[in-house]
Amino acid sequence: MPSLGKKVTMPKAGEAMSGRAAAMPVDNHHFVNGRAIKGPFPQGLESAVFGLGCFWGAERKFWQQDGVWTTAVGYQGGETPNPSYQEVCSGDTGHTEVVLVVFDPKVTSYEALLKVFWENHDPTQGMRQGGDVGTQYRSALYTVSADQAAKAKASRAAYQAALKLAGIGQITTEILPAPAFYYAEGYHQQYLAKNPDGYCGLGGTGVDCPAGLGVGA
Repeated sequence: MPSLGKKVTMPKAGEAMSGRAAAMPVDNHHFVNGRAIKGPFPQGLESAVFGLGCFWGAERKFWQQDGVWTTAVGYQGGETPNPSYQEVCSGDTGHTEVVLVVFDPKVTSYEALLKVFWENHDPTQGMRQGGDVGTQYRSALYTVSADQAAKAKASRAAYQAALKLAGIGQITTEILPAPAFYYAEGYHQQYLAKNPDGYCGLGGTGVDCPAGLGVGA
């Protein structure tokens, strides 16, 4: 999506927009597969969150993966509660655009999804992805468990080694325990299924992520 804001520095503590108490209204129905996009989800499924630039193309990449039960887009990593898209794009909330992925671990794995993550964006670009500039486009992995955190960090190390061999610079991806996830407005959910000719800025480095991601998977 075209950048609405160009801020490349995070707001300082206490400077973020105040936001609102009410969550953004969304239809609890995945436009592609008809499943719920809000929990609680069926027993046995696991969730993960990935930030890799514009969430329109990123969400499509994940809903296409075998074993992914549902997806949704939202905002995470900032201070403002229940931010709007315009507020996030101003750079004054601290959030980045992310995809919530709910998957069946009997069919796929967090490691397999990490491979999708690393190979479908450039994690070395800081507060941007390609022509999309701003804090809302930064690369991020927000983990929901110690196991996910360990695997995320191991995968970062493995992919950094591969990028170094290819002459590409340092990964800037932030890896943190998952903060609050705020669903984006309904029109953003499964956007490219609703708008097949819509903007998609997704693009990788061309470097494959090593099999196993350094964690023995």
